[in-house]
Amino acid sequence: MLSADDKKIIAQLWERVAGHQDEFGNEALQRMFVTYPQTKTYFPHFDVHPGSEQVRSHGKKVAAALGNAVKSLDNISQALSELSNLHAYNLRVDPANFKLLSQCFQVVLAVHLGKDYTPEMHAAFDKFLSAVAAVLAEKYR
Repeated sequence: MLSADDKKIIAQLWERVAGHQDEFGNEALQRMFVTYPQTKTYFPHFDVHPGSEQVRSHGKKVAAALGNAVKSLDNISQALSELSNLHAYNLRVDPANFKLLSQCFQVVLAVHLGKDYTPEMHAAFDKFLSAVAAVLAEKYR
């Protein structure tokens, strides 16, 4: 699914994100809760207001999982296997939400990187996030 060029672009993009990934994860979650309020139902025990420590903490987890997937571009499925199990069997998150969060993460990247977020980067990272969403949803089948 990911070409050699895609993998190179994704790795370069993630290097640019380094140092900001926790902030970006938090912003993507906040954006998802505002844009798709139905996603809040999976976080009934969270304070989902802007600045919430619970959302910040979960944003760090999201960013760490993406970073782990970036490090394992040749085997994203193995890298995210435990996370896939958790979301499918324990949390029972609707897999459509992974795509929603992916879209929000793309917006956060575009906002922060501006014109440096090229169409090629967007396309490669979109493929990557689609692969991540597919892996997280594979246990639902």
